Amino acid sequence: MKKSTLFALTAIAPVLLATEGHAQESSLAVAAAPATVEELVVSGEIVFRNRTEDAVPTLSYDLEYFQRFEPLTAGDAMKRVPSVAFLSDVLESDGARLRGLDPGYTQILINGERVPGAGVDRSFFVDRIPAELIERVEVVRSSSANRSGDAVAGALNIVLRNGYSLEGGYLRAGGILLDDGRVRETVGGVYAGQVGPGRLLVGANVQGRRNPKRKESLRYDEPGGELQDVELQTDTRNGTDYSANASYDLEFEGGALQLSGYIIRTDRREDEDSIEYAGGRIRSEDLLTLNDNNVDIVTDNWTLGAKYDREMLGGRFKLRLGYAAIEDKQDEIEEEYEYLRDTRPYPEDDRFTGDLTFLRLKDTEFSAQVAQSFPLGGAELEVGLQYVDKDRDTDITTDRNRITIPNPPAARPGIPGPYGPFLPVAGGVSAIEERRLDPYVMLSGKSERLSWEAGLRYETTETRITDETADPADRVRETDEAILLPSAHLRYSLTEQDRLSVSVARTIRRPSFNQLSPALLEAELGDNDFIGNPELEPETAWGLDVGLEHRIGRRGVAGVNVFYRAVDNLVEVANTGEEGSEGEGTFVFTPQNTGDGKVWGIEFDLSTPLTFAGLENTGVFLNYSWLDSEIDDAFGQRRFNDQAKYVLNVGFIQDLPVWKAAFGATYRKQGDAFGRVIGEEVETSYGADLEVFVEKRFGDRFVLRLTGSNLLDSSKDEVFHKFTTLEDQVDRSYDEYELESEKAGPVFQLVGRMTF
Repeated sequence: MKKSTLFALTAIAPVLLATEGHAQESSLAVAAAPATVEELVVSGEIVFRNRTEDAVPTLSYDLEYFQRFEPLTAGDAMKRVPSVAFLSDVLESDGARLRGLDPGYTQILINGERVPGAGVDRSFFVDRIPAELIERVEVVRSSSANRSGDAVAGALNIVLRNGYSLEGGYLRAGGILLDDGRVRETVGGVYAGQVGPGRLLVGANVQGRRNPKRKESLRYDEPGGELQDVELQTDTRNGTDYSANASYDLEFEGGALQLSGYIIRTDRREDEDSIEYAGGRIRSEDLLTLNDNNVDIVTDNWTLGAKYDREMLGGRFKLRLGYAAIEDKQDEIEEEYEYLRDTRPYPEDDRFTGDLTFLRLKDTEFSAQVAQSFPLGGAELEVGLQYVDKDRDTDITTDRNRITIPNPPAARPGIPGPYGPFLPVAGGVSAIEERRLDPYVMLSGKSERLSWEAGLRYETTETRITDETADPADRVRETDEAILLPSAHLRYSLTEQDRLSVSVARTIRRPSFNQLSPALLEAELGDNDFIGNPELEPETAWGLDVGLEHRIGRRGVAGVNVFYRAVDNLVEVANTGEEGSEGEGTFVFTPQNTGDGKVWGIEFDLSTPLTFAGLENTGVFLNYSWLDSEIDDAFGQRRFNDQAKYVLNVGFIQDLPVWKAAFGATYRKQGDAFGRVIGEEVETSYGADLEVFVEKRFGDRFVLRLTGSNLLDSSKDEVFHKFTTLEDQVDRSYDEYELESEKAGPVFQLVGRMTF
């Protein structure tokens, strides 16, 4: 019904514009002529950060800003923009952490619209979007009334190419050489041009993905204690991403229509193999475990969208319709042979344990937004209403196959014993329905030196949670909430080169799905149990951003921004006082709205040619963000979990016009992070990442580019402090102290682009 409604409305929109559009006396300004593919793909011009005119503080980066380093995904591109951190594995850029905060605090938008993600924290993995689909990436530091308020840290808007992005087409083909000697392919193409009364853009991309990593874990009984065991692991992620996108854009007298959509399929296998040895001695007689863990993943993301706007009632009428979906299928099998477990179950025999788990997730969102603007004196008044209908269905079933085998074991071939029956995991079979109706009003104005915006948004949400694994009395829970979100933004030009921006906004973070589910998870936090809380209220935050931006010459820009967030109704895990399933000393914990937190930092960015130094063909880039926060939990004060202390990017591009060539490099470093929950504390640090490129242009239609990334063999190093009970964690009585290091080697790409 939702999809048919969308198609019907988009089908009749051309009729509406055809019958009424010519009656308007005024018309939209004609869109700027699209750039030719030669200008975008082969040109040797260095591209810098855009200087936007929005009252809302926004940093904008065209794809050409990143393209010479050939990013594979939107996540790879975002690594180069201010304040974006990741807590991913080496060479992975999935959950974007704007200002270092958990991905659930960052709103990911595609063409300005929300999209559902697979994460239980409502986050969307940005490595799902191939970089070839992008027109630009926007960092929106504060929130406006005409957008959803789920943006405590800010929003990252991925704007996809449309029919007005370029004129012509190009083909892209190349190979990616990995550290293990494997070569993966990348091939794609884009075309845009006039078709009928409008402009059509179509694109397709096939991209091989592979990430071979090595891990080493050292486990002690406590810090400075005796080494208990060593684990050596290989972790290889191999797959292919398929994507296609299309956009049809039509401008007419007094208005415009855009129909767009994309589909992305991720087909991937994650293969982890590990060997564990007792006492740090790597020899066969000290073998503890052999573990084989494989996950087959097929994920489909797709959207359909329609945007229609026209002059009406003396102002502008806007209509947006969207349908977005993610379907995630994961089949995971983990089989482990255990030896020398004399203090564990099965003391006389070794054992084989196998777990086969099936995950099926479907999350869909239908959205509609209607707005009408009116002139009001020297300002503009916009009144709008946004509707969101979200359905999320999760089905996770599993079976454990446990068999004792003679000691010592024979060879390691498969162990007999079929899997099944498959039963739901706790919290694994659920349905969540959310219905949102959000009216808003916004007043904005602009003069020669001043632009401003102020608005109110009233978000109402009805939620129905059905969890088949919960206690029968709690399987169906319904909640209803409403919250008012004011915002105000001001941008003032101090001089022709300098301008000041000030923003104040209230934002919201809704609880994670696993925090709402009323299912009981035994021994989830150390030996403590965890049960969700459907009565959780959203976190809210008042935020302030103050920035100063300076234009350098004709194309350069430098900016500094100070931000502060005061977070209320913070969701933290609290002790219910009930005894846990593991007996005395353990408890049942549940998330509750308790306490508050503060987040603050300073962000600096620079993007400029060195024309003032006589080096007009040299461009330099620098951004540095210092990040901090404060929160109180059951153990005292800490930062927000896993917030990096800083993010640094620095680089240059040198064009060589006489040789029709260019080269450049970027260096990235992310600060240490610390996270603490009941039963575990984690310290995380990353090595630096160095990327370089060399390109040669042949005529006006072909460019060949060689890039190298992770040239410093970056590592991710983690320290795990593990405890079984709350009392043990307070007393620092360890269950295990683990040092883990993950490394990956360099990656090289050779890519050619030919325009037509």
